[in-house]
Amino acid sequence: MGDKKNKIIFGDCQNMGELEDNSVHLVVTSPPYFNAPFDYPDLFESYEQFLELMRNTAKQLKRVVSEGRIAALVVDDTLIKGEKFPVVADVTKIFVERGFKYRERITWVKPEGYIRISRRSGVLLQHPYPMYYYPDNLQESILIFQNGNYDYRKIPEEIKEESRIDLSEYQKEKWYLSVWKITNVLPNNNRLEKGIAAFPEEIPRRLIRLFSYKGETILDPFMGSGTTLKVALDLDRRCIGYEIDLELLDIVKQKLKVNQGTLLRENPDFEIIVKDDAKHLRTKLQEKVKNLMAREQNDGYSC
Repeated sequence: MGDKKNKIIFGDCQNMGELEDNSVHLVVTSPPYFNAPFDYPDLFESYEQFLELMRNTAKQLKRVVSEGRIAALVVDDTLIKGEKFPVVADVTKIFVERGFKYRERITWVKPEGYIRISRRSGVLLQHPYPMYYYPDNLQESILIFQNGNYDYRKIPEEIKEESRIDLSEYQKEKWYLSVWKITNVLPNNNRLEKGIAAFPEEIPRRLIRLFSYKGETILDPFMGSGTTLKVALDLDRRCIGYEIDLELLDIVKQKLKVNQGTLLRENPDFEIIVKDDAKHLRTKLQEKVKNLMAREQNDGYSC
């Protein structure tokens, strides 16, 4: 691929016309949680609309991801007004039907006390009888899909050595397990990502080191505040991000230090593209969340 610039693209990832075929070496992303009350209330008109977004995104990723390379998605089942939607199962089915190999599922476990508002487990405390059990959720799934078979002979030895994984860290932090215990990012008024469902940097950091080599291209089709892109730059990878919400532009630029001088390193070269289908969502979503939380303080809520 001739164009080596990092890209920030504000627009719908269901059309990745800006990217060439087989030009991405790794995808690390977290799609918007289907209408999650404290993140994306009523963002989708229906669950089928959410699944259609995932189908179209999988189609685009099948085209742009290089042969044998990985797409990693952080997803979770969603509970809306007492109904749980099987997001993990449905997303897995969509990617397999699109032609990806289902390589792995990693369970991301968050520490107790770091969960969002939840009163599900309290139901049994009030009704200590069978059929009243609803557990609080401390986990999400990291789904690992592979685009065909990987040729391990393609990478030159010098590139392999530059990207060598630190085995002491691998052992100490127990990356070898299918359960990763990582503290999540909670809402905080002082955080740059206030009002954004950001995942911790440790997740893309592990995935990028485990599934890509230095200098390769990392894509996040649901960029949000740009966590994946930031980590990719820190690890000497090229990065591309799509984000539908144009209101996040300034936050992304600040997080990635776009147009900011530094004495320690040269600024990354970014191309910023704003497409006609970009939207303004953040203000509306935050207002809905604020109103919902105010109501639920009086009524009680399970999520």
